[in-house]
Amino acid sequence: MSQFMDSGENTPLLKDDSGSDDSQNDEYKSRWRSIRVMYFTMFLSSVGFTIVITSVWPYLQKIDDSASASFLGWVVASYSLGQMLASPLFGLWSNHRPRREPLACSIFINVTANIYYSYIYLPTSQNKYHMLMSRALVGFGAGNVAVVRSYVAGATSLKERNSAMANTSACQALGFILGPALQAGLSFIGEQGVSVKVIDLQLNMYTAPALLAALFGVINILLVVLVLREHQVDDYGRHIRAINYVSEERMDVSQETEGDIDQVAVLTSNVLFFIIMFMFAVFETIATPLSMDMFSWTRKDAVLYNGIILSCVGFESILVFLLVKVLSQRIGDRPVLLGGLAIIFCGFFVLLPWGNHYPEIQWADLKNNTVIHETFAPTPVSNSSFEPTGCPAEQTWCQYTPAIHLAQFLTADVLIGAGYPACNVISYTLYSKILGSKPQGVYMGWLTASGSGARTLGPVFVSQVYTILGPRWAFSLICVMVLGAIFLLGVLYHKLISFAVRHGRILE
Repeated sequence: MSQFMDSGENTPLLKDDSGSDDSQNDEYKSRWRSIRVMYFTMFLSSVGFTIVITSVWPYLQKIDDSASASFLGWVVASYSLGQMLASPLFGLWSNHRPRREPLACSIFINVTANIYYSYIYLPTSQNKYHMLMSRALVGFGAGNVAVVRSYVAGATSLKERNSAMANTSACQALGFILGPALQAGLSFIGEQGVSVKVIDLQLNMYTAPALLAALFGVINILLVVLVLREHQVDDYGRHIRAINYVSEERMDVSQETEGDIDQVAVLTSNVLFFIIMFMFAVFETIATPLSMDMFSWTRKDAVLYNGIILSCVGFESILVFLLVKVLSQRIGDRPVLLGGLAIIFCGFFVLLPWGNHYPEIQWADLKNNTVIHETFAPTPVSNSSFEPTGCPAEQTWCQYTPAIHLAQFLTADVLIGAGYPACNVISYTLYSKILGSKPQGVYMGWLTASGSGARTLGPVFVSQVYTILGPRWAFSLICVMVLGAIFLLGVLYHKLISFAVRHGRILE
């Protein structure tokens, strides 16, 4: 555990009680007002993503019957690919210019992309590629996560940073809760919904969430432009000149140079974060197709039930973030990261199929029924239309791989919902400490890009392996990856310490 040679502050989520005279001055108030805007930006960014995540697969099936589960992997990955490309760019931009510029620009892109997503049913063909493009643009706009994290890291002292980073992640988790919950609530609009002819819009359970996310984005832009101010403090919380008008190389914020940062620790942190995000990307991508295959849920049921499950997981994440704030102060960051990885391993191990019960095959439903292919149209589809359920016959593993039980699925949700947020917040916190007081926009951009790369490859990996080989192979390979991450952390455990500890300014 790191301990300051002089006292520091705690940073509660909704109240910042400094216990000192500085808490009353305008600079202090402005700093925390701006940090809270970053909290809210992270919250809205998370809502904008998760509000559609459980309905992407049913929406894709609805608008383009040629889309396969493999293509779903590319759709989910496109979001992360866009974010991976944008994160270093926005991070670099934020190091040279006021952060409100990259933030406002990225949020505007996000708003535009969500509106685009709401209209992708209109083209007469190739609708799946329009979904791919819209999700990529939403992801590009989400590249502002690097700017948010770097701002919070730069505007807090080392003592404040654990709590501030945990608060940022808690707000992200709160958005993670409300997103699926809002989607679940909007699912009662139905697949047909209502037609708004003035703007040629079909408002239904798939398009309404994206439009709501666009509205949130507009609110976010107003807050960034009107409230956000630039602030920079050193490791002890003393104000220093904001860095956002000049390059990193020209700044004299500290005497540290790039060579002073432990690049092995930086690389290790990026690799570990890649693995953590890869595992979660696999989990969130496969949840809807897996539940439809194993439990014979309809598209509407899958959207509703997975929305409820993800909301509960998000609530669990907030509790974990609060617990991590206490644990990291008592036992340190690295043991919490190690424990989180162990819990994630247990979550994926539980998901391995076993037993003699096999999933219901979809051809049993198709034998005496005719499937009516629905299309988006203002006129309602007859209630007699039939939707096949169960594990598709073209996935040959369905015939010999045991079914995953609902209890397994829910247990894995709980375990992964506990391990992932702990690893996520500690990764960001520890990384910011490793960098010290050096401007962190570009470095945070690379960390976010590594996570986005994982979220690009994860969905593609799991959609291909799951479709061809089934859940046993998919989850076994993930378990091997987690064990590799635990081994890497153990070998380089001594390297993952804060810059100030490494240089003797803070006692460990």
